[in-house]
Amino acid sequence: MSDFNYGILTETAHRPWPVPDGPWVMTQTWNDLLFAHWPVPSDRLRELVPSPFDLDLFDGQAWIAVVPFHMTNVSPRIVPALPGISAFPELNVRTYVRVGDKPGVFFFSLDAGSAVAAGAARALLNLPYFSADMKVETSGRRVEYSSRRRSLPAAEFRGSYQAEGTPRVAVRGTLEHFLTERYCLYAVDHAKRAYRLEIHHPPWPLESAGADVQVNTMAAAVGIDLPDTAPLLHFAKRLDVVCWAPDRI
Repeated sequence: MSDFNYGILTETAHRPWPVPDGPWVMTQTWNDLLFAHWPVPSDRLRELVPSPFDLDLFDGQAWIAVVPFHMTNVSPRIVPALPGISAFPELNVRTYVRVGDKPGVFFFSLDAGSAVAAGAARALLNLPYFSADMKVETSGRRVEYSSRRRSLPAAEFRGSYQAEGTPRVAVRGTLEHFLTERYCLYAVDHAKRAYRLEIHHPPWPLESAGADVQVNTMAAAVGIDLPDTAPLLHFAKRLDVVCWAPDRI
């Protein structure tokens, strides 16, 4: 049974631009999510991000994130959630881009614990999804997370993380707001045409976080060397999201 909060559809004052005119097409709920961010050289990202998208920098600095979480309520509009299909872990590697005045997210990879979801997203959206063997266990506020990709390029993440504060909304103009409050993703379709896919959700309920990561080769799998420094960490317990169909740019 879905526990999706449709009340988010009227919570729009925080958005940087209005919600799209057309109907949204899918719900998702993101649970027990960790943002692990590192500063990286912008010239390396520029080599890997398609040319239609400008890198989005904060005070001249580029960032990359490894983002483990697990999803529920993954379902097309009006279609009920289905056991084994509507809930699965996901692990993203992402950076930040913009087209014109709309900042968004660009994904280098998305690993999913559902082969059906990964295959559908690759076929329909040309997103770099991979099927992976994934396991998520929670104990109190602590999340144990493991993921190993089933195909090449090999990529693995194994560790634990937990919230270490109380939820708060990021202040506009701060780094944490820049890294998290984004309302679209950018990608290219199978014909290499750029598109934007818009989303909507409430402001992120961010908390400070701690993490103990034993293995993390997610960024290396796409050719990005993470710096030998501690990442900037944030945690969010839950976020309900609606998505629209992609629009070509």
